[in-house]
Amino acid sequence: MSARIIIVGGGIGGLALAGLLLGRGMQVQVCEQAARLGEIGAGIQLSPNAMKVVRALGLEAGARDCAFQPEAFVGWDWKSGKALYRTPIKDLYESLYGAPYLHIHRADIHGLLAGVLPPEVLNLGARVEAIEEAGDEVRVRLSDGRRLAGDVLIGADGIHSVVRRHLFGDEAPRFTGNMCWRAMVDTADLPPGWVPPVASNWLGPHGHVVQYYVRGGRAVNIVAVLETRQWTSESWTTPSSVEELAAAFSGWHPRLRSVLERSGEVFRWGLFDRDPLAQWSRGRISLLGDAAHPMLPFLAQGAGQAIEDAYALAAWLAARPRDPIAALRAYEQERQGRTARVQLGARARGKTVHLASPLARWRRNLRFKLQGLRNPAATSHQAEWIYAHDVTRIPRE
Repeated sequence: MSARIIIVGGGIGGLALAGLLLGRGMQVQVCEQAARLGEIGAGIQLSPNAMKVVRALGLEAGARDCAFQPEAFVGWDWKSGKALYRTPIKDLYESLYGAPYLHIHRADIHGLLAGVLPPEVLNLGARVEAIEEAGDEVRVRLSDGRRLAGDVLIGADGIHSVVRRHLFGDEAPRFTGNMCWRAMVDTADLPPGWVPPVASNWLGPHGHVVQYYVRGGRAVNIVAVLETRQWTSESWTTPSSVEELAAAFSGWHPRLRSVLERSGEVFRWGLFDRDPLAQWSRGRISLLGDAAHPMLPFLAQGAGQAIEDAYALAAWLAARPRDPIAALRAYEQERQGRTARVQLGARARGKTVHLASPLARWRRNLRFKLQGLRNPAATSHQAEWIYAHDVTRIPRE
């Protein structure tokens, strides 16, 4: 009899895991508290390490069709608008790392992942209210009164994970002193060519703004971060306004501000930091993605690491069909060191991009430029050790 896997959370990581498990002949049930599948209106960056898993799922062509492939990473000075560094991406990254670097709308990749799942796999409006560990199975009670039983339970339910709380209790995340805004701009509302076809990072004192195209260039995604003493919630759906966003970056270059001022809906959230967990699994229960390793956005690897987790976990469950507890231990052992390194690297990158001292920023910019001259394909702004990783080629026996 094939293994029965319950996945709590129908986000990108949870749906990727479901597709990979089904492809290995396992029985899967996804429990998603939302009444319908959908994702927030924001872009994400799918670097080559994540795209190798998207390829394994048979979804690379679909992702390319609805995404945008940037020509380069470019850093811009917040005040002068001058380019600080430029690292080529398009074509070069495929030759270096064996897969493309794509910018994609969260809803688009989410839809691709959901599209390969049979309807009976998805339980919507199904909030998990109780978890019970009972010998050789795990049981959940859902908000609609149903009860499910499985051989393994995976918490892919994000930063406020119910499954993580069941395993390890409540936590106390630290506010980083950073406020983050996200917004989307219709390209049709901008002058032609106003936003270059690159992954832009505007670097200033105490803040930075990332902007890039999604949906084949039809929209521009914006993520703006500024240090502040204001405490706000960690929810991605707290409304803000164009006026608040523009005021936060008053004094920044007019070209950037003109894009911010054309934003549609604007949302904000506080960035909270957490140390890497010492343990992800207990018995037949484990965690995946933000539930296991919530990370700051400064390396753009939240979705990518969840997708890597999904492949590794599915592979280990297939490699240890008679011993799921050993499979979860092996999965944790494989993934924990890498994701902790990304978590801590993202924390450090946040300090690098927010330098307040003009002298410190000058030194940083000079270092980026010199490293780019020495090796145009890998400045210190990039994380080559992340992109070169191929979770699909790791032997598991």
